[in-house]
Amino acid sequence: MFLITQPAVRDTQVFSAMPERFRKTGMRSVWADSNRGGHPVDSFLEGPVVDDLGNLYVTDIPFGRVFRISVNGDWDLVAEYDGEPNGAKFFDADHLVVTDYKNGLMLLDIRSGKVEPFLERRNTERFKGVNDLVFDSRGNLYFTDQGQSGLHDPSGRVYRLAPDGKLDALITNAPSPNGLVLSADEKFLYVAMTRGNCVWRTPLFPDGSIGKAGQFFTSYGPSGPDGMAMDEAGRLIVCNPGLGWAWVLNARAEPVEVLRSIAGASMTNVAFGGKDRRTAYFTESVTGTILRAEMTEAGSVLHQGRNRAS
Repeated sequence: MFLITQPAVRDTQVFSAMPERFRKTGMRSVWADSNRGGHPVDSFLEGPVVDDLGNLYVTDIPFGRVFRISVNGDWDLVAEYDGEPNGAKFFDADHLVVTDYKNGLMLLDIRSGKVEPFLERRNTERFKGVNDLVFDSRGNLYFTDQGQSGLHDPSGRVYRLAPDGKLDALITNAPSPNGLVLSADEKFLYVAMTRGNCVWRTPLFPDGSIGKAGQFFTSYGPSGPDGMAMDEAGRLIVCNPGLGWAWVLNARAEPVEVLRSIAGASMTNVAFGGKDRRTAYFTESVTGTILRAEMTEAGSVLHQGRNRAS
């Protein structure tokens, strides 16, 4: 007989909200017309990542902006350009690689604000709409190409870009691939399938191939799993914007804790920072709010790139 216990439930706290001077109140955008049913949004935050000084960087998809938020919650505009930036990870101390739904992979100099192409196309073919990314310890970059895929069109893709520029399509039949993370030993890749309302888990074999992909976790609600992070205990944190929750899953995909948004129901992504990486920061996208929760386990160390892709 199995004993299934209910996960602990607790509320997040507000860390900081986008200042009014940065909000594009009442402005329509092409991105919102397609992805928010035409409803105007003053921002849509995504892509949280923390630097070595504790500053939090976030993207604003519809208005092509990247912000830096200090440890005190103060906001600065790092870049504003013609794009739709989503996920972000550090390539090195001075540059972010950004998954841009409109332009492909972009490289952002966080000191100058200059944005330039990193990988715009694959064999001259445009991506569907890249979404999120993660580096492994060897400098390989894994990223999702979500576009408008879903259960009606399970053609989303997951790629691996090697430091030498070699690009492999690992998954080509995904129903809306979104956030992705690696296990601590880098033997497994986890991918959030938003419209499939689940998380896939696939082994990464020594020869670089994958196989035996399976459905690790199943959620529910109007919008499924989005951004994810892994902690040092091997627990997977899964943001679920349709519920306004973040699931904390153990190695058997059992929810051991649920973190609830207290500012809207669109908690899209998560990054660890703070002292000893024990603070989880969450983007609450629609309200332009950064939430946080103190965690019992530290977040896994994120790796950076090694060489510039050509």
